[in-house]
Amino acid sequence: MSKACRIASLIAAASLALGAQAQPSGITANTIVIGQSAPLTGANAELGNEIRNGALAYFRKVNDAGGVHGRKLELVTLDDANQVPRSEANTKKLVEEQGVFALFGYASATLSKPALPIVEKNKVPFLSPFTGADPMRAFNRYVYNTRASYADELERIVEHYTTFGTKRFAIVYYDDAVGKENLAAVERPLKKHDLTITALGAFKDRATPDIEGTVKTVMKSEPEVVIMTTLYKASSDFIKTSAKLGLNAQMVSNSFPGATPLAKELGSSAAGVVISQVVPAPTNRTVPVVREYQGAIEKLLGKKDFSFTSLEAYIGAKVLVEGLRRAGANPTRESFMNALDKLDYDAGGYPVRFTPTNHNGSNFVEITVVGANMRFNY
Repeated sequence: MSKACRIASLIAAASLALGAQAQPSGITANTIVIGQSAPLTGANAELGNEIRNGALAYFRKVNDAGGVHGRKLELVTLDDANQVPRSEANTKKLVEEQGVFALFGYASATLSKPALPIVEKNKVPFLSPFTGADPMRAFNRYVYNTRASYADELERIVEHYTTFGTKRFAIVYYDDAVGKENLAAVERPLKKHDLTITALGAFKDRATPDIEGTVKTVMKSEPEVVIMTTLYKASSDFIKTSAKLGLNAQMVSNSFPGATPLAKELGSSAAGVVISQVVPAPTNRTVPVVREYQGAIEKLLGKKDFSFTSLEAYIGAKVLVEGLRRAGANPTRESFMNALDKLDYDAGGYPVRFTPTNHNGSNFVEITVVGANMRFNY
């Protein structure tokens, strides 16, 4: 081989190497890999699995139609069993070892917050954490929320009941940073009506909450409405114990526990419980995205297993894919985020809008009541 040919070969090899190095994390010629840490086992497993199923249903629909600019979507989900240390370790593995393109659908603020330093260090987009907690709503270049905040929900709940003259409100919450944000979010709208919280039901330990002791504490103030901001097992146990001990108050939950998991956990005790929602009812086929979602979920699972949680994840997955489409045929994390920053998108009767300074895409809130037949009335 001549010297000129050898030089040309070296230049070509160097160019190929540089090209390989320049390939964005999580992107191949045929795939885009999205990472998720979620509780697939443990006390919050139903919530985690529903979030995963909602995303998978939409990704499958997209992949069956040819993918995004010819690339198929892959969702890599690692089980955190609702444990913060595992969520943090999973995030490091997904981002720093597996090199996923973006993160999606963590199941709470408590599980999401440890991901933030890793997200910021590696400049990884983080979409649709399943939380409306204030710490995840503060502007972050890399975090995009596709649902209303807990403050939006709790204000809507308070406004609903004060319209009917209700004055005595209690709140059940976790006595930690996120739980105290929920407490403050109830106090603010009550203050507008010159009201204060009549009783605080604070769970000191998320893993083993003192249900009976908390019910007895709340009962002393004779509340008319008890607002719960806890996981579905704790909320269910509180409602059942309240009935047993004679606490006669309207039980209301925000969307945090997941409406369907909470209703299933309550069983026959669910009738009459009020739950605020951040997406339309998954049975309301007048909404275009609901009709689309129902078909996709049934195709994925082989049954009509519809829930608010998986619908929320389905909508979040639609937003993610729309951002990828707008980022072009060769997306980078930066071009993807630039596309999201200009997103004004109708996901099918559910508008989502981001700007470069506001990554909270929706403030939709609806009040639902669980009927005697376990159906949600709205």
